[in-house]
Amino acid sequence: MESVLSALIVVLGVLLLIAVARGVRVVQQFETGIVFRLGRIQPNVRGPGLHLIVPIVDRMQKVNMQIVAMGVPAQDGITRDNVSVRVDAVVYFRVIDPIKAVVNVQNYLFAVSQVAQTSLRSVIGQSELDHLLSDRDALNARLRAVIDEPTEGPWGIRIERVEIKDVALPDGMKRSMSRQAEAERERRARIITADGEFQASKRLAAAARQMSSDPAALQLRMLQTVVEVAAEKNSTLVMPLPVEMLRFFDRMAPAAAVAASSADESGSAVPEGSAEPEPEPLEEAIRELPSVESPDVPLAGPRIEPPAWHHRTADGEGV
Repeated sequence: MESVLSALIVVLGVLLLIAVARGVRVVQQFETGIVFRLGRIQPNVRGPGLHLIVPIVDRMQKVNMQIVAMGVPAQDGITRDNVSVRVDAVVYFRVIDPIKAVVNVQNYLFAVSQVAQTSLRSVIGQSELDHLLSDRDALNARLRAVIDEPTEGPWGIRIERVEIKDVALPDGMKRSMSRQAEAERERRARIITADGEFQASKRLAAAARQMSSDPAALQLRMLQTVVEVAAEKNSTLVMPLPVEMLRFFDRMAPAAAVAASSADESGSAVPEGSAEPEPEPLEEAIRELPSVESPDVPLAGPRIEPPAWHHRTADGEGV
């Protein structure tokens, strides 16, 4: 009898130890405990530390309160300007109301992932490609607001931050954008070069006005240029022509033209009976040449007719 009683005491002791073990719960610092008593949730949550619950009657569920970094799978979409892109992102969120996160949604991790994917596709369709590539901060803030709206109130989950990781473009669009960037750089280079030429022309014009006030300055500049050219040990030396000499020729050209025109007018009006003009030295040399007649041998070239003033006498001499 005593053996049976002792065995019963041992069994009761073991059951008591098991009950105590099942009733003791430890909540970590980053967690929050929610107690369900006979299926009904208790309003007071359990903070970090050691807690006792009623075995079999109470059930505790722990909720992680840390910030969760969830990667959003890459989503294919078409922007407002009809460009196909592939965008992936990262969502940072945490639970601010553990009771709502456990009661109102079955699996809040899966739910946040689905909301992030659909919101990302929606934002891609409402944005242009340039805005998607350049203004990332505004796009991240807009995406955060779109995801946070259906999650914070009913689910007790706050979206802390949303970051777009990468925007994948088609190869043809990449080539077009590279050509556009190259053309833009070329345009800027030409504008800078033209601006430099404009500024240099103004400086040169000011220098020319300064040198025109003193002719010696122009001569010194010309000599300096000659020295610079000669310092390179070239076989050809270029001597610049002074501007004063060109101006001298310019002034002499109208005078020569006026003299020639007056000479032509005076030579055309020759009175009758006046003496013939004296022959030129070339004409005298032609008259002194002997006359050679060779009818049997044809000439290789065309025959040269004597001038009108060249006459042959009876003895064959020209006068």
